[in-house]
Amino acid sequence: MRIIRGLSHLEPFENGCVLTIGNFDGVHLGHKEVIKKLVVCGEALGLPVVIMIFEPQPLEYFLKDNEPPRLMCLREKVLQFSALPVDDLLVVRFNRHFANFDAGQFIDEILIKKLNIKHLVIGDDFHFGKARRGNFALLKAKGKAHGFSVEDTGSYQSAGIRVSSTLIRDALGAGNLEQAQHMLGRCFSVCGRVAHGDKRGRTIGYPTANIKMFRKNTPVNGVFAVTMTGIDDLEIQGIANVGIRPTFVGGSKVILETHLFDFNSEIYGRYVEVHFKQKIRDEIRFQSAEDLKAQIVQDVAEARKFFANVS
Repeated sequence: MRIIRGLSHLEPFENGCVLTIGNFDGVHLGHKEVIKKLVVCGEALGLPVVIMIFEPQPLEYFLKDNEPPRLMCLREKVLQFSALPVDDLLVVRFNRHFANFDAGQFIDEILIKKLNIKHLVIGDDFHFGKARRGNFALLKAKGKAHGFSVEDTGSYQSAGIRVSSTLIRDALGAGNLEQAQHMLGRCFSVCGRVAHGDKRGRTIGYPTANIKMFRKNTPVNGVFAVTMTGIDDLEIQGIANVGIRPTFVGGSKVILETHLFDFNSEIYGRYVEVHFKQKIRDEIRFQSAEDLKAQIVQDVAEARKFFANVS
């Protein structure tokens, strides 16, 4: 899969392409159904399959710190897309200039002149361009005039539930990891590079592998039974806390701290993936490090019990 970073690096598709546009936050089962539709069309027309996404996501640009919790960072999306039959991923920088793009200008200059689209799969509630004036009807009209077809993504249901990024966020926020998994098609996970922390966990007997979340709003918060992959083809069981560590520090920087069971190797700098299996409790502030340690003992016991029952 080729990654095209920004419109300035976008060379015209002389023979055309098939395209879908969206945030694709979570790359869930519904998103994968859209991509399946696009792949079938691409194979029939002999054209490359192209996905356009935005960084930051539009609501992150407009709402700043009040944006909805993000399910995936860009690198995590890239990893998911790379496992699918996608030819090109176009990452468009969403900034003031792009936000002020006229809807007609976006269609004429990017979709037609640059991408030369022959088929577009898009949600019928999709809006774009300055003041959100662009919509499905406009795309259909432009397609009729310029020789490209437009198809509605439709909705996808899993276990009787319409799959969406919003519902996945709601499920994760409620601690319902099983429901989120049904919609994602996999466990919710977070990827990142293990970084040095203040090593307070070692002082109470529970060293942690720390991953910076680089966001204020996260879809999960609290203590979880997890597994970690990315280290020598292992799937290591453990317990993780996602939050701001109010007992020791406080503040607003969210960190994912994972204590791995029966594991003591140095993994600083390794790019790993933490898979969330079961929520144990919310993050709370303790009066002392000893109170926190006593609670961690209970949390670890509950996590080990969960894995024993799963096995």
